[in-house]
Amino acid sequence: MSDHTDPLVIRALEFKGGMAAPGGWRPEPTLPEVAFAGRSNVGKSSLINKLVHRKAFARVSHTPGRTKEINFFEVNRQFMLVDLPGYGYAKVSKTAKATWRPLIEGYLRGTPKLAGVVQLLDVRHAPTDDDLVMLDFLAEVGCPVIVALTKVDKLGVRERVERVKALELQLQLDEDQVVPFSARTGEGRDELAAAVSSIVAGALESSSEERAEEL
Repeated sequence: MSDHTDPLVIRALEFKGGMAAPGGWRPEPTLPEVAFAGRSNVGKSSLINKLVHRKAFARVSHTPGRTKEINFFEVNRQFMLVDLPGYGYAKVSKTAKATWRPLIEGYLRGTPKLAGVVQLLDVRHAPTDDDLVMLDFLAEVGCPVIVALTKVDKLGVRERVERVKALELQLQLDEDQVVPFSARTGEGRDELAAAVSSIVAGALESSSEERAEEL
């Protein structure tokens, strides 16, 4: 894909490390951060790999609930892509769940550079209680939210249209907040890339204005 047609050309991509515990090590928050959240097995790693044009950059695991850290990836030296642990997998131990929730919530509340969140939902299923809690929490945090509806290739055209509309109504989402996405076919990749780029651009502009006011 040529530069002029791709809303997010990946020129540099670097894994910076993982944050394993609330208040633990993390990269210095100097760049805008866009976090990716979703329940286990919703297709988050596959979506991130497709977004950054890498086949196996974010590990794709066939065992839901394995990713236990918040992973930070620097993109184009412009922003940080932040991969949050998947939540809501029933077979994960209570101890692990007790660790992950404060880890995720602590990050989302305590990150000064959080520019926005991409929340993943499986288009085929109703949002889980955990999904609804996360969406309510993100509304409370007050950052921009894009909802990526994954696995749309698994539905027929008519059923997909109905599911997307039903989710928009149920969750009271604006149409421009929602991106139907398929990691298999690549559908929605450029729309999501454009949304992420817009969030980052807005954060960089706000940061520049704040620095100008300080001078």
